[in-house]
Amino acid sequence: MMLSRRWAVAAVAARPWLGAVRQSSIAATARLEARRTESKLGGGEKRIAAQHSKGKLTARERIDVLADPGTFREYDAFRVHNCNNFGMDKEHITGDGVVTGSCMVNGRTVFVYSQDFTVWGGSLGLVHAEKICKIMDKAMLIGAPVIGFSDSGGARIQEGVESLAGYADVFQRNVMSSGVIPQISLIMGPSAGGAVYSPALTDFTFMVKNTAYLYVTGPDVVKQVTNEDVTHAELGGYHPHTTKSGVAHGAYDNDVLTIRKTRQLLNYLPDNNKEAVPDRETNDPPTRSCPSLDTVVPDDQGLAYDVKDVITKLVDEEEFFEIQEDYAKNIVVGFAHMGGKAVGIVANQPKVASGVLDINSSVKAARFVRTCDCYNIPIVTLVDVPGFLPGTVQEYGGIIRNGAKLLYAFAEATVPKITVVLRKAYGGAYDVMSSKHLRGDSNYAWPNAEIAVMGAKGACAIIHRGSDDLERDENAYIEAFGNPYPAAQKGYIDDIILPRDTRARICEDLRMLEGKEQENPWKKHGNIPL
Repeated sequence: MMLSRRWAVAAVAARPWLGAVRQSSIAATARLEARRTESKLGGGEKRIAAQHSKGKLTARERIDVLADPGTFREYDAFRVHNCNNFGMDKEHITGDGVVTGSCMVNGRTVFVYSQDFTVWGGSLGLVHAEKICKIMDKAMLIGAPVIGFSDSGGARIQEGVESLAGYADVFQRNVMSSGVIPQISLIMGPSAGGAVYSPALTDFTFMVKNTAYLYVTGPDVVKQVTNEDVTHAELGGYHPHTTKSGVAHGAYDNDVLTIRKTRQLLNYLPDNNKEAVPDRETNDPPTRSCPSLDTVVPDDQGLAYDVKDVITKLVDEEEFFEIQEDYAKNIVVGFAHMGGKAVGIVANQPKVASGVLDINSSVKAARFVRTCDCYNIPIVTLVDVPGFLPGTVQEYGGIIRNGAKLLYAFAEATVPKITVVLRKAYGGAYDVMSSKHLRGDSNYAWPNAEIAVMGAKGACAIIHRGSDDLERDENAYIEAFGNPYPAAQKGYIDDIILPRDTRARICEDLRMLEGKEQENPWKKHGNIPL
């Protein structure tokens, strides 16, 4: 050690310029660290404290929760805006209000952007948009998911039309990425004006309760235009978007829980549309019998039950990741694993409005089916449906067009499709719910299932109008049509199975159908009845 130090001193003495080079290197390193520290501070300590006081994490803290430890690699940390209007030339904050880069999530590559509300309210300008577009382009190039944290007041007014151009550039990439790579939007704070349309174009949108807001125009503008008095929460909070509009797919209590749910969601999605769905190890045997399912459906066709009791018994470890849990509750959609294989589940919910199909439930299920089909996720459909909801409200609202969306989605899907009729499958709703006629791969029914144009009571009121013994007529109708055997005799049902054997049969079919190859006729795109 002493010799090497003496050699270094001697070398500097012999060549004085070496010392200058070393000092320059140290200065450059210090300058880099100073710039990086400045970038990480965003809008400064005071604004970070204000962010924390609202119960919100900062843009970088959110990425830290999402990413596997030590895996985040930032891009464009030193970029600044080019705006000279309204005094912006005197204020340049490194990073321009958005943190972008790549990381690992559960060991898989993910690209991420996180808007920084401490920098001009997270407003989007041209450079801000260019940073987002860069990571979206990289994600498409290698085939990896994109996760965006939205916390922004909208377009940066000082940059005028350039900020609008920036939004449009992001939207174009959302559309090009749709169905190619998974896109997930996490609304962590305000998202107003043009900012709302990027989340609307992505596959999944989660909101943080009480801090996230989505609206095209805020309460002040609403008051001016329509004279309505409405709060931020009433107009664009999590409650209206998870229960009424269907814009959000889920809402959670805080930033950390929302991010953890996102990590969980990724376990069901492939990296891109060319890859198979993730498999995972499970200690839950695929052949497990489910004897409790033998009694879950009441003998009385008029009594309700919770279809989630069926779902949880069928899936691995009873783990079901529900999507849009509080919207259109008469249908249930979500992800699970069966035999270690990721699946999407669509199920009528007899507990709510008898599981009838209406406008909202049709659109909810259609969107989910198409998402599964985009990303090669097999679809398991559990049917107990009395038909479509009648009435002027539904007809005027377009139940024909909207119900056709669900029909279109199932008919178009080429992924493995397994359907089980649990109880009722009446009328056009029987067709729509992934029937054999819509290229269902495996279609089963439980022994007490009814597959018919309508229930016995309604049918006999038409067929035997004026009869002196309607009870006799109804029993005869049930014997002839109110059971699964006519459909099985015609090959519309592949088999009638015991409820307890359903899990084993589905898991067996999922493995059998892994090699399924089916293509639709070439077209630029179909004309779904939007």
